[in-house]
Amino acid sequence: MRAMGLRFTTAPAHVDEEALDTGNPSEDAIIVARAKAERVALRRPKSLIIGADTMVVLDGRVLGKPASRGEAREFLKALSGRAHDVMTGLCLIHRAEGARADSVVITKVVFRRIAPHEIEAYLDTPDPYDKAGAYGIQSGGGAFVDHIEGDYFNVVGLPLERLRDMLAEFLDVSGLILPPAPPGIQRR
Repeated sequence: MRAMGLRFTTAPAHVDEEALDTGNPSEDAIIVARAKAERVALRRPKSLIIGADTMVVLDGRVLGKPASRGEAREFLKALSGRAHDVMTGLCLIHRAEGARADSVVITKVVFRRIAPHEIEAYLDTPDPYDKAGAYGIQSGGGAFVDHIEGDYFNVVGLPLERLRDMLAEFLDVSGLILPPAPPGIQRR
């Protein structure tokens, strides 16, 4: 968001995401993003609040943050050589104005085949353990990506293109410049 020239602060929402699970990942992404935004908006009613929730979905199964090295290994083996979806729910709320907008962005990510020794080397880093699907495209996990179809920044966790469009509607702002995706990630 800084790269777009926006000033912001972050605020934790402390939402029980599992309690909001409907079994429909794209709906769930919006529901959780909305719950996060609403929770923070209660504390900051005169601010424009952005809530977001990102999940990795393979064959309808949500791959959250791995609870262990074994689970991270399982996720990466399952993703190896396959396509999956990264879904981010966005919710913008301005309580004082009585305004709210929701959206979900879906990006297809295709992994190349990952050799077992590559998985083990990656598991030796701290990177996979705090990220949905056990990888970060913006760090070491980017080496596993063959290509993406959609917004690179959605896979990082915040779909800047959609956010820019939503902000333009809310704030009557246009011309927010998006940063370029890093080299090495092919977009088809």
